[in-house]
Amino acid sequence: MRAPTIRDVADRAGVSKSLVSLVLRGSDQVRPERREAVLRAVRELGYRPNAAARSLSEQRTRTVGVLLNDLRNPWFVDLLDGLNSLLHDNGLRMLLADARLNRRTGQDPAGPFLDLGVDGLIVVGTLPEPAALQAVAERLPVVVAGAREPALPGVDIVANDDERGARLVTEHLIGLGHRRIAHIAGYGAVGGLRRGSFEATMRAHGLGGDAVVEPSDMTEEGGYRATVRLLSRPDRPTAVFAFNDIAAIGAVSAAEELGLGVPRDLSVVGYDNTSIARLRHVWLTTVDNASHEVGRRAARCLLDRFEGRGGAGRTDLAAPALEIRGTTAGPSDAAGGVPVRG
Repeated sequence: MRAPTIRDVADRAGVSKSLVSLVLRGSDQVRPERREAVLRAVRELGYRPNAAARSLSEQRTRTVGVLLNDLRNPWFVDLLDGLNSLLHDNGLRMLLADARLNRRTGQDPAGPFLDLGVDGLIVVGTLPEPAALQAVAERLPVVVAGAREPALPGVDIVANDDERGARLVTEHLIGLGHRRIAHIAGYGAVGGLRRGSFEATMRAHGLGGDAVVEPSDMTEEGGYRATVRLLSRPDRPTAVFAFNDIAAIGAVSAAEELGLGVPRDLSVVGYDNTSIARLRHVWLTTVDNASHEVGRRAARCLLDRFEGRGGAGRTDLAAPALEIRGTTAGPSDAAGGVPVRG
C-alpha cells in the first residue's frame, strides 16, 4: 500500500498542507480545533513525516552526534539520560558512536558524524587525543560533557567539580582515622585534577608523606593490578581512593583475593556513583558526580549555541556529593591506622 502523504492528512482533516506543516512543527499559531483535526488525521492514517525531506527544507538534520570515550563505562548511562531528555523535548535525536571502536578501526572518531551532517556534537568523557576535535569545532557547535578537555574557542565544557569530589573522599577517609591512603589515578585533565586535590588535601592535614599515587588505565583490570602493587608494599595503605567505580571494583577484588576484608582491612572509595556501585552486594562508597545534571546542562549549552547564544566558550561545574555506603570504615589496629572510637 502507498504510504500516506501530507496531502492525505490535509484532505482528511479538511485543511491546507501548510497548516498541517505548522502543526507538525509544533507551531502555536494554529487554533486548537484545527490542531486536533490534523493530529486525529495523522493517527488514523498512520502518517510519518519524511525526515529526509524535512532536513532538506530546513537545512538541518535535527540530529546531535554523541561521541563516547568508551561505551563500556556504565558512568555514561545517567549522563545520556539527562542529555536525551532535554534534546528530545526540543525535537532532536541522538546518534551515538564509540570513540574506542573507531580508533581500533583507524577511523576519525568524529568523521561519521560530519558525513551524516549532524547539527552539533557532544563529546562525553576524556578522549585520548582531544586536540583532534579542533577541526570539528570549527565546522559545527561542540560541547564537552563529563571531561575538562579540550579547552577550545567556542567549545563549552560541562562537568562535575572533580577537585571538590576528590577532597570529599580524602577528608572522609581521614575523618575515619586513615593515615596511609592511596589514590589509583586516571589520565587526562580529570585525572590530574582528582590526583592534585587528593595530594593537596593530604598535605593540608599533615599527611603529605603518607599519600601514595598508583597510575592505572581506569579499567577494572587496571584497578586490580594497581591495588595488588599497593598491597604488596611493606607500608600498605589502609584505604584506597580509586579514580572511578570500575577501578574501585578491581581494588575490592584484589583485596579479597589477597585475603583482606573490605572494609575491615581496607577501605575502598570509587567515583561516579554508577549502577554498579549501587548493587547491594557491592554497596560501594563513591562520589555522585551529578552526571544526569551534567547531561542536561550540556544539552542546554548546545541548544543555546543553536540559537546563536554561547560566546567564546564557558566551563560549567556541577556540585558532586559523597555517597557513603559499605566499603569504608575506620582502620583496625592491625592495619596500623588510627581507629575511630565511638
